[in-house]
Amino acid sequence: MAEFTTEQIRNLAVLGHTGAGKSTLLEALLFQGEAIAQKGRVDKGTNHADFTAQEKDHRHSLEPSFLNLDFANHHINFIDTPGLPDFFGRALLPLSGVESVLLVINAATGIETITQRAFEAARAQGKVVLIAINHIDGNGTKLAGLLDEIQTKFGHRCLPVNLPNAALDDVIDCYLHPQPELQGEALFHDVASARDELVDTVLEEDDELMDLYLEQGENLTPEQLHAPLETALRMGHLVPVCFTSAEQQVGIGALLELIIKLSPNPLEANPPQFIKGQGESALPVDVTQSSEDHALAHVFRVAIDPFFGRMGVFRVYQGTISLGMKLFVGDGRKPIKVSNLFKLQGDKQVSVTSAVPGDICAISKVDELTVGAVLHDSHDEDEFHLPELVLPQPIFGLAVSAKRRGDEQKIAEVLNKLVVEDPSLHIAKNEAEGQTILQGQGDLHLQIALEKAHDLFNVDMDTDVPAVAYRETITRSATARYRHKKQSGGAGQFGEVELTIEPLPRGAGFEFVSKVVGGSVPSQYIPAVEKGVKEAMNGGAVAGFPMQDMRVSLLDGKHHSVDSKEIAFVMAGKKAFLDAVQEANPVILEPIVEMQVQVAQEHVGDITGDISANRGIICGTQAQGNGKVEVEVEAPLATVDDYSTRLKSLTGGDGQFAMTFSRYDVVPVHVQKALISAAKAH
Repeated sequence: MAEFTTEQIRNLAVLGHTGAGKSTLLEALLFQGEAIAQKGRVDKGTNHADFTAQEKDHRHSLEPSFLNLDFANHHINFIDTPGLPDFFGRALLPLSGVESVLLVINAATGIETITQRAFEAARAQGKVVLIAINHIDGNGTKLAGLLDEIQTKFGHRCLPVNLPNAALDDVIDCYLHPQPELQGEALFHDVASARDELVDTVLEEDDELMDLYLEQGENLTPEQLHAPLETALRMGHLVPVCFTSAEQQVGIGALLELIIKLSPNPLEANPPQFIKGQGESALPVDVTQSSEDHALAHVFRVAIDPFFGRMGVFRVYQGTISLGMKLFVGDGRKPIKVSNLFKLQGDKQVSVTSAVPGDICAISKVDELTVGAVLHDSHDEDEFHLPELVLPQPIFGLAVSAKRRGDEQKIAEVLNKLVVEDPSLHIAKNEAEGQTILQGQGDLHLQIALEKAHDLFNVDMDTDVPAVAYRETITRSATARYRHKKQSGGAGQFGEVELTIEPLPRGAGFEFVSKVVGGSVPSQYIPAVEKGVKEAMNGGAVAGFPMQDMRVSLLDGKHHSVDSKEIAFVMAGKKAFLDAVQEANPVILEPIVEMQVQVAQEHVGDITGDISANRGIICGTQAQGNGKVEVEVEAPLATVDDYSTRLKSLTGGDGQFAMTFSRYDVVPVHVQKALISAAKAH
């Protein structure tokens, strides 16, 4: 494999709604770049991005996959991502490893749920966004309207850098080589006007060039415009839009050139903000991105194979990682040896000897690898990490248990492996019900995880519908004091604490603060008080649901020089907390979800009636074209956990929906009474 400098590398995550043609577009790009001799097909299970048995079976991308090509003396790393709403968390994982996002939109269906979410996520992380309108063949009448819709939803700075010709068999360049007299007539819009819009937008970033352009009438070249262009892209002041037909290989060469000449190299992009340390003592640190400095890389994808062990895909940010060198994983004190180093090309591993800043590579057979781990070769970079990626909260769950007696430990190990690979899966314990809950973004998300447990790890599980993930909290402040004293021969137990609890904003979690002065509670026992509080919070105080969104302040206490022990302060903290909660007007919270339901016009009345009858709120409706309407809904998860079945019944199988967690909110009084009664009866 040829060696490239950081300046010659481009990294792009390919995002978009399922059906947009991401995997097919990648086949076309690989074929155009001569990385493959023949294009594979998604419908035949022969495309290079979807190579796992599950993906071939389901005919959908289910995991991020890695492809690369060399073109025009540049090296381009592509990461294909799933487009199904259930797997949006998996689609977000690669964002920390790239500078740019190629957002693919199906010309036939327009902007869909994941399109919108992907654009917002990419810009929130400071990624450059390039939009490719795919499937232009056969959809010529929709293209002008779709460009208008993109500019309405994503901003008027979404500007075409090329336009389809009238025959839809080629595209006309508006920026790099604007020569319409040689390229023919555009299907819509005007090439000269499109170029003027692009140049005007770019020049807003450079006053001196603006003067040359306006006052002297100088015709500026793309090379002169490169620096302000990169600024405009980084700031989101410009989002280039291009047109392709992956099936017909239209606009693919133009897209490759745009990626090389418009998308930033790793040195031009918004630099990642590494942090050293945790909590209030954490400080931002800058990386040099020099190949000569200490090695520093970030793992953003982990895959576990029962035969080949744990593989981690990482992006190099500083220094050079070479075969045979020793690296520390996170804050580990014992280094690992880089015994294998490779690039991923679909299901193939292509060995390399080194990786420079900006490149994406992988190592395997390292059990310490996790998503978010930092690899480094010097203790100077101990405690370095990137901000944790915020993934969608899980909204569906299945209670899982061993199908065969004695498999409990094996199931726990496999569940842990599934979560290591996909952090948008969660494992929760329902202590009251004695259930282990596998949580995810939807029923398909969990189905795929259970299939993988069976196919790859040879583990079968029984499943059941779990209890809804209710929570408890308080609505006002309260103070309590409790003394734990036990004397039954021999050494006694003594611990006394006074604490105050107060509500925090919804979603704030839990804070523990020590305000003890004068040593009334010795410092070595303060963690024991916090432990007791957390134990009480996990068990709940109203109906057995975990508690959240509160601050607990330890104010005072007493200790005994002989009888005080950790267990005494654990018990005192627990009892004082529970006493305070009873005075703080505790309430039960339930998860509220946002839903986008797409149905035919004739079914809208049935949908809105069903939602309203189940404590849901209709937030709005929007025509989608083709006789479809999108209904925006907020509803308690408890009333829509079977919504897939209800929607099929109401629409004859024609409806679709996407669901995301919104927030926790207080349940109505009658629901709270029912939950408390059920807890007492249990």
